[in-house]
Order: sequence, then C-alpha cells, then structure tokens
Amino acid sequence: MREARLVHVRGVVQGVGFRPFVFRLARAHGLTGWVLNGADGVRIHAEGAEAALGDFLRELEAHPPPAARIAAMEVARADVAGFGAFEIRASEERGPPTTRISPDLPVCEHCLAELLDPADRRAGYAYINCTDCGPRFSIIRGLPYDRARTTMAGWPMCARCAAEYHDPLDRRFHAQPLACARCGPGHAFVDGAGTVTTGSEAAIAAAVRALGTGQIVAVKGIGGYHLACDARCEPTVRALRERKFRKDRPFALMARDVEVARATVHLSLDAEALLTSPARPIVLAPARVELPEVAPDTRELGVMLPYTPLQHLLFARGAPSLVVMTSANRSAEPIAYRDDEATERLSGIADAFLMGERPIARRVDDSVVRAGVLGPMVLRRARGYAPSAVARLPASRPILAVGADLKSAITLVVDGEAFVSQYLGDLEHHAARVAFEEAVRDLTAMYRVRWDELTVVHDLHPQYASTSYALTLPCAARRAVQHHRAHVASVLAEHGALELRVVGAAFDGTGYGDDGAIWGGEFFVGSVREGFRRVAHLREAALPGGDAAARWPVQAAAGFLAGIDGMPDLTAPPFRFPARYVAARRLVDARLRTLPTTSAGRLFDTVAALVGFTREVTYEGQAAIWLEQLARAAEAVTPYPVPFVHGELDFHPALRAAAGDRAHGRPSPEIARAFHAGLARGIADAIVTLCEQERIGTAVLSGGVFQNELLLTDVVAQLAPTAIRVWTTHSVPPNDGGISLGQAALALGPADAAPGRAAATSAMH
Repeated sequence: MREARLVHVRGVVQGVGFRPFVFRLARAHGLTGWVLNGADGVRIHAEGAEAALGDFLRELEAHPPPAARIAAMEVARADVAGFGAFEIRASEERGPPTTRISPDLPVCEHCLAELLDPADRRAGYAYINCTDCGPRFSIIRGLPYDRARTTMAGWPMCARCAAEYHDPLDRRFHAQPLACARCGPGHAFVDGAGTVTTGSEAAIAAAVRALGTGQIVAVKGIGGYHLACDARCEPTVRALRERKFRKDRPFALMARDVEVARATVHLSLDAEALLTSPARPIVLAPARVELPEVAPDTRELGVMLPYTPLQHLLFARGAPSLVVMTSANRSAEPIAYRDDEATERLSGIADAFLMGERPIARRVDDSVVRAGVLGPMVLRRARGYAPSAVARLPASRPILAVGADLKSAITLVVDGEAFVSQYLGDLEHHAARVAFEEAVRDLTAMYRVRWDELTVVHDLHPQYASTSYALTLPCAARRAVQHHRAHVASVLAEHGALELRVVGAAFDGTGYGDDGAIWGGEFFVGSVREGFRRVAHLREAALPGGDAAARWPVQAAAGFLAGIDGMPDLTAPPFRFPARYVAARRLVDARLRTLPTTSAGRLFDTVAALVGFTREVTYEGQAAIWLEQLARAAEAVTPYPVPFVHGELDFHPALRAAAGDRAHGRPSPEIARAFHAGLARGIADAIVTLCEQERIGTAVLSGGVFQNELLLTDVVAQLAPTAIRVWTTHSVPPNDGGISLGQAALALGPADAAPGRAAATSAMH
C-alpha cells in the first residue's frame, strides 16, 4: 500500500547539492514525488511503500551531502497524489526566507582531479565547481539559491554544461555556478605597465612568472583580492610591508600542500584537522622556520591551504611553494573585492593584477583559527564559516545586533536562527564603516526583514560608531547591552544554555561600564534569562590620556604603576621608559585627563613595558602578543602573587615583583611567564570562590584577553582539580567579533542597568 510523507528540512541545505541528493535517493528507493527549495529550507513530498519511505528518511538524515548541515527535519503524513516519477521542482517563494546560506566551499577532490587532468574538458579552468564545492555566500544575491540570484547569472550555460546540469546522475546536477571555459568567465593578467594578457592559461602563467621573479601580485579570490608574493624572498615581503603601511602585524601564508605546511609550522592533529577542514581557514601554529619579515616578534605563523581552483593552478604551474597571501588592502582597511576598487586602492602596492571576470557579491575575508586547550577557537570568523547560523534563540521577532566597533560583525536572528556575519573590520576607519553598513543592508535584505518588526541591539557605549548607526535605524524596539555582559552571553548562546547560571569572566582591553568607567577585567554571576550581576573585577587603576594609552604601553603603565610602593626609577636602565611615561605620570598625579579602568588588556601592556616593550604598538594587542611569546620561551616558574581579595584581583604585588626582578637582571622571559602564571592563578581563585558562594558549577571565559592561549591553558590547568566546567566560544571569536551574538541573546532577557555617567568616552575605542 502506498503512503506519502511531507518532509521539511532546515539547515545548510541550499547550494550544497541537497536537492540532487534527495532526487537520487528517492529514485533509488522507488519513490515518486518532488523536492524544491523553499524560503525556509528544502521541502519534499515522497510517495511509496512504507518500508521504502522509512529507509529513505533514515538515509536522508544520516548521510546528507558533505557540505550540508541538517539543523532540523520535520516529517508529516500527507495525502497520496499519485505522482508517476520523482522530480526537482522550481523554487517557491512563500514568505521571507529563513534557510541557512552555505559558506563558500573549497574545491573538491573530484573537481581538482579534473582541473589538473590535461584530457578533461575543464582542465585548467579556474572556475570549475560542482554541487559539492565552489563559491556560495560570496556569489549569492538573493534567496532561494538559484543561478538567476547569483553573480553567475550573466553567463548562460553552453549545451554540454546544460546537459550536465539537467542530468540527475551527474555530479553537477543543479550546480548553480556551473560553467566551463567555453561559456563561463575567465581571467586576465595586467602587468605594471598596463599590458593585458588575456586567456586564462596565459594569464595564470604570467602571474606565476611574476611571483617567481619577486613581484607582488594582486590575485582575485572568492571573497576579495589577495596580495601574494614569495614568502621566502625577504626583500619582496619587506616591500609589501612598507607599501601596505603594515609595520609589524604578521602576514598569512599559503602553503602548496599539507607537506609544505608541516615543514613550515608544528601541526598538532587538531591543528591539521582545522587546516584541511571544509572551511580552509588560516591556522595559527608554532613556527618551524625563521621568516622574520613575515611575522616579526612572534614564534607563531598563520598558514592556510589553497581552496580555490585558481590557487591550485598557480602552485601547479610553478608558483613558489610558500607564498604570502594577505588581504588586499592598506593597513586596517577592509579587503578590496570589486575590480575598480582593487585597481584604485592597490595601485602602488601591487606590481601586477590577476583578475577574474566573475563578480563578488560581498567581501569575505579569510578566517583565522587556532587549535586550543578547550577545542577550536575562531579568532576571525569569515570565509568558510559565515554566515552560518551559530545558535538557536527563541525570539518571536527578528533581532539585529550590531556588535562593537573593533573586529566588527553583526548578528541577525530570523525565525529563531542566529546568523553571524563575516568579519567587517574596525569601525574607526571610514571604509570599514561602509562595509559594516553594506553588511546590515545585505543581510536584512537577504532575509527580507520587516523593519517595523525588528529589535535593534547595540553596545552601551554612546560614542561607538555602531551605536550611532543603530540609533538611526527604523525599528520596533531598541536595546543597549553592556559590552562585557555580551561577551559572557555569547558563550552561553553558542552552547544553547540560556537558562544556565554561570560565573562569567570577561577580560579584554576596553568596554563601557555601567558606571561610565573603562571596564575590562570583570566577573559576573547570572544567566542570559535573568541577566548578569557584576560581582568582582580587576583592581581599579588610572588610565591617563584616553585613546593614546591603548597605543603606548608606557602610558598605560603610568596609571597602573601609580600608588605601588618601592618602584625603581623607570626612566633609568634597564627600563628606559621614554618621556611619554613621565608626562603621563604627571597627568595621573594631577588627576587630569585620567579615567578609572579595570582593563586587563592595559595590565598586559604595563607588564610588557616593564620587560622591554616601550615603543608604540602598530596593531591591536601587539604588546600582549609579544609578552605571551616572550613567556613561552621560559620554563615553569613560581607565579607572581595576584590575590583575590574582597571582590578584587589585586595586580599590585605582581607588578612590584616584576619591576624588582627586572631591576635585578632576571631574564625577561621568566618575568613574563611568572606574570601569566600568577594572573591565571588569581582568575582561577576568583572563579572557585564565586562558584562556591553562588553554588554554580560552570565558568565562562570570554573577551579578547582569552585569545592568549598560554593564559587560557594556565587557567584551565588551575581549575582542572575542581569540578567546575569551563566554557568558551568555538563558533564565534572570544574577542569583539563575538559580541553581536551575545547582544542578540541578551535582547531576550531583562534590560541592562542604566548607562551611568558618559564622561569616560574618549578612551573606549
């Protein structure tokens, strides 16, 4: 007896070969009916024998296509309609879309084999793809996902491609970006004199020659342009650094294959799994080789593998086996992704351009991850991850959370799914603000959000660019959320634990506190549902001179060292603090242009200054990263004291000990290590005390300071003998790139405390 089932599948099920998979599976089980893309996922009507339907449904859920992610599958009985065959129907649009958009996918092994096979008709074709691989998010202009709504709409398929597209037994059945050299886009090479080399093979060969002769080539990728050069050619890398105005920040590397990556960095099993995962992120790992121009002052390198057909072709045609592959921009600007924008902004940086004809719908930078002590840690969430849903939030109406100003990313909640955007940059720069506003319009338009139903959530800081923008948006409701509470909430949202009471530690550089002070070393108790109560914090210090204290460690040190008895003369050897320290100390003593702070980030800067980092930082977190790398060079040492007393972590004894040790000639690595170990012990002591007081069994660690893997490992080790569970984020960054998820979650709970005084605004960016 024939029966029918109506199936609704939610998740990453569009643009990943899901409909062709359903089609073939249904035919294999002798079923009739249809499958289509809907606004809220994939819908299936299947008819056949009860046993066959059962087998079909079990296999559908257990073995979806490699790139698919099933979040939910609803099955209901339906009337038998008597279909004679199983078919793929045209997409339907009923209501606003809520389906998950697939991230961009690396080229699959099948396509790669064809790409490099001289006998294959797509040999050397740099836009090769199938239903299992290729661009998704970076080419989608609308939902549901069909070719007409992608940047491939301008290239009609030739007869042979169309035959593959319509053949249910072919790997390219309904592959929306499908093309070949005959009907699809191509590449061209433009040298420094403006001479254009057309024809993809010739263009790629010209780019390989340029890389081999020490030139910097702007290469168009999936989500934007990269600046590429030979990583082992120090003069070229130095020139790239000078032209980009990127004085110290490390460059990312692309290795030809896993073997080259293993020879470049120490890859643990977990790190190699991340490196070869479908996201193909940049993976941070300890260096095996000396590349001082690539990564000054750090023993870590960021390495990724080729993920586009074009990148594989460059290596196959003879490009150096290890290349710098960094975002094509000037320092701090967003990645260039439009051709005209690239030629204008990269003039004077790139010696030549390898350009592709297929447009990019939106900029998507490379993701950065690390294999950490608590599992994978995303430090920059972009290509390969965005814009996947990372949490379920029981919101009855859509929510737009606009995040913070640094490491900007937004979160849109639609039908309970929290979609987190790609990394957008730092909003202190105009180009990043443009990218941020584009992302808001892009994501809200993609999901056809009604502004009169939308709740907009922003940071408590009144002078953030994101806050100012949020206040201009038409919406049904608006919420302000304190920065560090959002850090803690992001962890609980990702873990699906909105009701769970935790002790949360949020440690970072700056965040606007309830009292208008600059917070950054905070402990909270509570849950997303009930809200978070601030119960402890780092000892308060003075911060002189506003924003400049974040750029000059010695300026932060002037405030953090004030009031500590027995300090040596820091202007004399071995410290040699410059005149800026003396001027900042005068401000502190006179209480002029000085703000109260509990910033853990500035505490790290202070210790870095004590052990030798007295220059200006050139990128966020540089002094703290330098200090961590210094500490890793030391053996185990006795921790400096950082006692937890009366709700405060007191850093004064540790700073007094560090200054005294430096004055008496103790090696700087040992001082750095003793500080890390001492702060970790203090944090752990605070967590244990608060968990016992509140009868809580879970601790949450978030904020940019916990990107410090040495500190995080030490805290986890200190808590290991206890029964306390320790959580951090895995799908979103612990830094400000994860703030918007926490904001969205807290929009479901009670309102934050009143903002307090608005005086402490000049040092909050």
